[in-house]
Amino acid sequence: MNEPLHRLVQLRRDTARPLYLQLEEQITTLLQEKRLLPGTTLPPERQLAEALGVSRATVQNTYNALRARRLLRGEGRRGTVIQPVESSRLATGMDRLKGFTQEMRESGRVPSTRLLEREIQSDRSIASIFGLHSDARFLRLVRVRYGDDLPMTVESAWYNLDLAPMLADADPYGSIYEQLSSNGLSLDYCDQSIEATMPADSESEVLGFSQPTPCLLIKRRSYVTSGVMAEYVEGLFRGDAYVYRTRLEV
Repeated sequence: MNEPLHRLVQLRRDTARPLYLQLEEQITTLLQEKRLLPGTTLPPERQLAEALGVSRATVQNTYNALRARRLLRGEGRRGTVIQPVESSRLATGMDRLKGFTQEMRESGRVPSTRLLEREIQSDRSIASIFGLHSDARFLRLVRVRYGDDLPMTVESAWYNLDLAPMLADADPYGSIYEQLSSNGLSLDYCDQSIEATMPADSESEVLGFSQPTPCLLIKRRSYVTSGVMAEYVEGLFRGDAYVYRTRLEV
């Protein structure tokens, strides 16, 4: 970085927009325009705060938000460093069915889960998705899934208890796919759709966004080898953490 960071940003005090959001947005723009390059060490929080005439908390909030988006990382004595874009995103293929836990392990990240809701329920609209009778019972889980302590997705999932009654006692913090497989119900294929969406305020808060950030809404219907539908899941994945790749044959 040839020019000091404080000379590349201009914070306005005649607007209701918080200073830390202005700073986050402007640093993000500098990254996109390649005026700040991967590997660049940013000024310490106190030093940048003094240069900009703002509180240290303002810079701290900005750096924390950018770390949560994996645009920055801490490197000990080197301080806060701009992260290479490709290493900050999870590049995943679309050619085979795998669960979140497996995906995180294959990428070298540590998976973890925060459970928001767990209940056994009957739902007429969900039963129709599964093609089951209206009073069919489902295990419903709402979970935040983490990779290396970064919230990656908020997912709502329903599991067919007619097919897999043992899931009524499933461990919601572990891989449901692994629990199905251990009971002789291996998944065979899924139908999946992906669309862009903006998170609700509550979802932005769960994902650690300081402002709404585009996400990917993935809807999946998964089937066992007999062709019976085992799972329906709607997952809101953070758009700044995923790159989906596929090969198209001519």
